[in-house]
Amino acid sequence: MSGLGAGAMWGLVFLAPKFVPEASPFLLSAGRYIAYGLIAALLIAPRWKPLVGLLDRKTWWALVWLSLTGNIVYYLFLVVSVHYAGVAASALIVGAVPVVVALWGLRDKDSPPILKVGPPIAVAALAIALIGYESVTRGQLAADASGLSVAIGLVAALIALVLWTSYAVGNSRWMTRMTHVSSHDWSLLIGVVTGALSLCLVPIAVMNIGDLPANFWSRFLLVSFGVAILASVVGNAFWNRASRLLPLTMLGQMIVFETLFAFLYGFIWEQRGPSIIEIVAMALMVVSVVWCVRAHRPSAEVERDAEH
Repeated sequence: MSGLGAGAMWGLVFLAPKFVPEASPFLLSAGRYIAYGLIAALLIAPRWKPLVGLLDRKTWWALVWLSLTGNIVYYLFLVVSVHYAGVAASALIVGAVPVVVALWGLRDKDSPPILKVGPPIAVAALAIALIGYESVTRGQLAADASGLSVAIGLVAALIALVLWTSYAVGNSRWMTRMTHVSSHDWSLLIGVVTGALSLCLVPIAVMNIGDLPANFWSRFLLVSFGVAILASVVGNAFWNRASRLLPLTMLGQMIVFETLFAFLYGFIWEQRGPSIIEIVAMALMVVSVVWCVRAHRPSAEVERDAEH
């Protein structure tokens, strides 16, 4: 349920550009993460002094690393990928995060055997491939892009994939280690650090601002704080809770809920229904998650359910 809640909140991020299409990705990113930092600082302020006493230098460097890989730098490489290679190619590569995280989790000693989790991971990979195929056939790949620019975009997408995978794995490791810090406080600490680091984006974000509609800044602030509260504060709190409760092979599968909810919100916004391929892909994602959950249950429990 925590993984599902995180996906529902994170899926809202894909609607943000629709509400403020005049804003550049840098401006949207700076607005979201600065708002995230401010909200996180206000929420954590009453517990700041005793909480800081529990953190050493290594933990602070980990918070900086997680803030960069999971938020700021990841998003910037994603922007570059979309700009040079188009939405379809970027989504196809970055959408492989659930599969890569789950495969990474197979290295853990307590992970289930590959024969159990391999099939649901393969189903998730098939669903991602179908979504990518559907996006390409819809003509979303940048038609006027040169071979070099597409290559730059694809490399940027691969870097974004590595960054978010390392964040998911590293965050899970630190959540397991920091048992004396609640998952909510850990999320807020990442928010404070992310907000401070995102101030570096402001000069780039405001560099090319031109003429804007009269109601732009009110919409921009509403979207920035809305996404910060729902996606960053609430969504990350759900995710950290899931990271503490689930092994990596299972945690990776939870990320597919972000894609599912992003599709749902997109259908509502575009006022259309899903295509046949999209329906099949979403069904495969659900099957993959349920299958992976069942693969992690104790054998005796599974046999008992089978008897009933």
